[in-house]
Amino acid sequence: MLTTGRLVLRPVTADDHAALLAHWTQPDVRQFLFDCAALSAAEVAETIEESIGDFAARGYGIWLIEFGSGTGLVGTAGLRPLEESGLEIFYSLAPGAWGHGYATEAARAVLEYGLGPLGLPEVLAEVDEGNTASVAVVKRLGMTPYAVVPGVLGPMTRYRATAGTT
Repeated sequence: MLTTGRLVLRPVTADDHAALLAHWTQPDVRQFLFDCAALSAAEVAETIEESIGDFAARGYGIWLIEFGSGTGLVGTAGLRPLEESGLEIFYSLAPGAWGHGYATEAARAVLEYGLGPLGLPEVLAEVDEGNTASVAVVKRLGMTPYAVVPGVLGPMTRYRATAGTT
């Protein structure tokens, strides 16, 4: 579990299936996270099971972001492999939570966990060029661009943060 001033991030469990399915199938949420593809209930269940296994074996996966009071789903954040390049940070917020700094707060907790206790030499991010909000988040995290790659929605910029530079 990770905590910030306003948020609690806890590893997702099978009990979170309905909440994640509802969250990840919202068009505004999935626009950049899943390139507008709607995940099926089975895909969400598989993603949860993979995350549970990743936490058990490797210490990372998907965290559910909640308000510190324990009420209300804010979104998700996590670490996952980015092809053969390393682990990338990702996050999604419920539209009602946009514009309050929650993405930066949650992503910073995951980044610090990855570069600190998890012992990663670097954490990556891959952001669609059109996702200006996420570009702002990774820049606030101190991540620096290092490559541009093609993506489903257009060019994607890859960013990195290394231990000792954030």
